[in-house]
Amino acid sequence: MPTFVHGKSTRVYVDEFDLSTYFNSADVAVTNETAETTAFQSSSKQFVIGLTDGTVTASGLWSADTDGTDEELSAILGSASTPVITVAQAAGTIGNRCTIGKAHEVNYAISNPVGDVSAVSADFQASTDATSNLTNGLKSGVQLTTGASIAFGSLGDLASVDNAASSANGGAALLHVPANTIGGGTTTIKVQHSANDATWADLITFTAVGAGAVTSELSAVAGTVNRYLRATASTAGSSGAITFMVSAARF
Repeated sequence: MPTFVHGKSTRVYVDEFDLSTYFNSADVAVTNETAETTAFQSSSKQFVIGLTDGTVTASGLWSADTDGTDEELSAILGSASTPVITVAQAAGTIGNRCTIGKAHEVNYAISNPVGDVSAVSADFQASTDATSNLTNGLKSGVQLTTGASIAFGSLGDLASVDNAASSANGGAALLHVPANTIGGGTTTIKVQHSANDATWADLITFTAVGAGAVTSELSAVAGTVNRYLRATASTAGSSGAITFMVSAARF
């Protein structure tokens, strides 16, 4: 029997912000252009595949909270830096699916109905570049963390994800750190891979997260990505906790 998930468990991260408690809808669409090549003597239309495209649309509740929807969605509209986004389905379980990518915010709308709460919606146009190398700017991947807060003394290797086989075309991982109270030193977060779920090697090492800092980063790698993946974290800090979301996709 098929396994289905409920949309209520979705989480949406934009840059270093977890906006899940403000949004109530998140739609991901990937399309592929086609160019018609139909010529005389053809009995049916013919096409060749062209460029791929990806979009994300998120909508929910307007809020003037610090780091809430209005502050953050207004700030990134027209930004020279391309935001990074994770839409995680059935979030909270390592190994569940997600979509990661880089996408420009191209529309931000506020609705103020007389008989309901004020609402927001934002449209994101995915974009690829040499740094991310993401096809159409969006890519389906797996969640390597639960997105929960972890105390400094409990950081370490998280559960592994079995991808059934290795791949040869590289991949990317996306880190969001929406909360961090670890003091006294930096925190290093990595994605590791393994051929046998026993011997591990570093695949991607994110930029060290400063004490008390929040951040986000998308990093890509070329070549072989082994069958198993996991996230691992360590800190030079001496107190506090950190909340981070890591997801990885194969090319």
